[in-house]
Amino acid sequence: MYTHPQQTMDSEQVLQLRQRAGRWLRILRENSGLSQRQLAKAVGVDYYTFISQIEAGRGRIPPERYAAFARAYNVEPRFFVRELMRYYDPVTHGILFPDSDHSTANGA
Repeated sequence: MYTHPQQTMDSEQVLQLRQRAGRWLRILRENSGLSQRQLAKAVGVDYYTFISQIEAGRGRIPPERYAAFARAYNVEPRFFVRELMRYYDPVTHGILFPDSDHSTANGA
């Protein structure tokens, strides 16, 4: 049975990881010169408030939209997903990339 990758974490840990992800995503958006409204249109979502929620740590990017976000941010999709996994699924990230720097997701 599949469970949410962050289900074993307490709600405060999940919130902190999502907020860090949101800050990272906001930086990517700003570096791409996009407003939240422009990004929403580029990734095919109807409401720019969805972008606001993600950047505030109150939501997550659905996996089926990872490639669209990577294209909008003008970053390589594999890099984007690998970095996003630090926040959305740190356990799997640590298994797949044991030699990478985990300080971003772990708050160190």
